[in-house]
Amino acid sequence: MKIKANGITFNTEISGPDKAPWLILSNSLATNLHMWDRQVSDLKHSFRMLAYDQRGHGLTEAPSGRYTFELLCADVIALMDALGIRTAHWCGVSMGCATGMGLVQNHPDRFDRMVLCDNPGRSSPETHKQWEERIAIAEKDGMPALLESTMQRWFPPETLKANPPHMDVIRQMILSTPVNGFIGCSAALGDHDFRPLMPKVKHPVLWMCGEKDGHNAAAMKVMQDELPGSQYIVLPGAGHISNMDQPAMFTKALRDFLGG
Repeated sequence: MKIKANGITFNTEISGPDKAPWLILSNSLATNLHMWDRQVSDLKHSFRMLAYDQRGHGLTEAPSGRYTFELLCADVIALMDALGIRTAHWCGVSMGCATGMGLVQNHPDRFDRMVLCDNPGRSSPETHKQWEERIAIAEKDGMPALLESTMQRWFPPETLKANPPHMDVIRQMILSTPVNGFIGCSAALGDHDFRPLMPKVKHPVLWMCGEKDGHNAAAMKVMQDELPGSQYIVLPGAGHISNMDQPAMFTKALRDFLGG
């Protein structure tokens, strides 16, 4: 379903019973709402779910220019307002995790339980430089030039070698990501820091990360330590797109936490 919000048209899918609690699912960079297909299938009888393509991704419009997380968060609030969603649970991976951090800090009254996955909560001078390098590659040679390096960052060598079916699904998501959207969202990822205010969050938070997701697993453990009462789960063997690497474990953790 296409929805006009915050000046652009978003691609969304809504599923689940009308009276069930809302759960919003937010995709990572260079993917789309279909990264959540397994979770939607498994949870469709328990929650009213909104999966959406973030700005510049999937079938959502991809304006040119650099985006910010302030803009990506405003997109979500506008979508919620357009759909009459007063409050919702949240689950986001990577870019969707950072979007969730911004939302719970700046719009706390609109959210209940937060599931925040596979993101360290901030950029650094080093990662800013890496994002600028990726932006330059996308501008010059498009998404095919970023495919293999992205897959190698996201997944451990043993997963790439085994090449389970979701590898090709993700490759196609990366290749079909609009260049404008990749550039815009990469700029946001290269310039954000939600860490200072996360310890003040009063909402129930579940941090979740793939065991093989680089430095993110350790960074998220630090964030759990900094936020009293929050929970943390590491998904064995999973890389950066942890909900697709370990879908059954991810969904069980999500269900257990949201039903708590």
